[in-house]
Formats: sequence, C-alpha cells, structure tokens
Amino acid sequence: MVRFGLLGAGRIGKLHGGNIAASPDAELVAVADVVTEAADALAAVTGAEARSADDIIGASDIDAVLIGTSTDTHADFIEQAVRAGKAVLCEKPVDLDAGRIETCLEVVEASGKPLMVGFNRRFDPNFAALKKRLDDGAVGAVEMVTIVSRDPGPPPIAYIERSGGLYRDMMIHDFDLARFLLGEEPVEVHAVGSVLVDPQIGKAGDVDTAMVMLRTASGKLCQISCSRRATYGYDQRIEVHGSGGMIRAGNLHETTVEVANAKGFTYDPVLNFFLERYTPAYRLELAAFIDAVENGTPPSPSGRDGLMAQRLADAATMARETGQPVKV
Repeated sequence: MVRFGLLGAGRIGKLHGGNIAASPDAELVAVADVVTEAADALAAVTGAEARSADDIIGASDIDAVLIGTSTDTHADFIEQAVRAGKAVLCEKPVDLDAGRIETCLEVVEASGKPLMVGFNRRFDPNFAALKKRLDDGAVGAVEMVTIVSRDPGPPPIAYIERSGGLYRDMMIHDFDLARFLLGEEPVEVHAVGSVLVDPQIGKAGDVDTAMVMLRTASGKLCQISCSRRATYGYDQRIEVHGSGGMIRAGNLHETTVEVANAKGFTYDPVLNFFLERYTPAYRLELAAFIDAVENGTPPSPSGRDGLMAQRLADAATMARETGQPVKV
C-alpha cells in the first residue's frame, strides 16, 4: 500500500485524486492546493485531509507525492519531495526550460528516489497494444511513424500566454510517443506552424496549427500533426509503417454502434476531450508507478524521458521560428 500526498486539486488533480482513492494499492492521505476551498472539497470526497504542500512533503505518513500543480512549480516540488525521501509522480513537463530540468534531475539522482513523468499516453490500452506488437515484430523494422493529435478547441488565451507554446505544451506528449515508437532518438527536427484557428493565439506569440518531421540517425521518420481545433471531437491516432507492413490505432467513439442506410454508414462521435479519452490510461499510469515504488524498479517514463521530450519541443520551436531544421 502506497500512501500518497496530492499537490494540486484542479482539473487534473481531481482526476488523480479519484484514481488514488479508488486504487486497492494506494491510500490518498492528504491534498494541498493554493485554493484552499478546492483542497477541502477534494479531500472531502476522497476521504483525505487538506494540508499545506509543506506539510505533505515533510509528512512521515506519506510515501509518495503526486504533483498536479502549475508547471512553474513542478521542479521545485520534485526537488523538495525527493530530498524528503518521497517517490514522485509529476505531471508533464518537469519545467519549460531544459536546463532547469537537468538541474532537477541531478537532485533526483542524488536522492536515490524514483521520479516518474506523467506521459499518460504510453499507458493508453490501444497505444500500448500497438507498441507491444511493434516490439514483437508485427510489421518488421519501423520506418515511418505518423501521429495525429488535434484538440476539439483551443484553451483560453490566458493559458496560451503561459503555456510555453504549442510545441512545448501540446505536442510534447507526441514527442514522447515518437521516441516510444521509433525506438531511437531523433537527431533532426523540421517544423512549420500557422495561426488558422484564432488570431488571438497569434497575437499571444503562438501557433494553433503545426506539423513536425523528426529523423533518427538511422533514417527513421516521424510526422506529427497538431491542431487546436477538430470540429468532430478529440482526434488521437497513430500509424506505424514498417518493412513488413503497417499497424495503426484509431480514435475511440462514444459507442461502437454504426448505422447503415441509403445515405451510407454513420457512427457515433469520437470522445470529446482528453479526460474522457485517456481515463483508462491515467489509471494504468498510476498502477505502473505504484508497482515501481513497491518493487523498487525504475519508473517509466522517467525524468530523462521528460528531458528528451522537452529538448525536442525546444528544437521544434526553434525550427518553426527560424525556418531551418534543428539538430538535436
């Protein structure tokens, strides 16, 4: 049984808090949030206590800290938690600055405590099944990976302004998936981006429509397509082409019902948001972290995985700004 302290009681904190409380292998001991009313409310529905972040990090009745606070607090909380002897599961990213991530990981390594970064898409049952079949040689040697990731609509401009940009905020999940599926580190990044959804996003210094091409040292290629708008729902698809064939994982729909008539075939809409689409992935992510803590095995995705994804996001941002490919 792993005893958790949860930092952050917002949207993602509520999801994690509910998953911890529902897990037979975990106990949610305490919740903290800068908005005390949010911490009180989540603690009440999960059977936990509302405490301060400092109290949670220093508590003797807590084994692990799950960090779901704002990005600018992640690295500091990670360092404080591991120095206090806690295992850490932190939402992505560790920080928006790769240099800051490096110094944070030095603290983690010196502490000897485990750090897992929340790239939950690796745990999606469909994507995980695709990865296993890849590893089993279902399509031979991987040659090309295509990742489609499109949100149903953009977040508020206030969020865009502090997000670090589409490549660091939204596409970072896809950079982690690219590394996961390619099996090699990308060494070159090409990127283009446009403002096609909301002019205010452009005024905030970001793009809302973007494509990236990654190349590994052996020549494997990955194309990533991201948009802040998909009128048909949350679009999450993967295709891998190999020397012996192709494998793909498609979208999840509200139901599997389809209707055929003179107008053709119709299906129910795809799931509309990441909380719905990746609900099973978040539960499996938590289970993997608990297993790593209880068995003393290195958690994955690791802090280094978080660093490598951030470096790719930085390279893509630079490639889009300069119009030139960037070596990684």
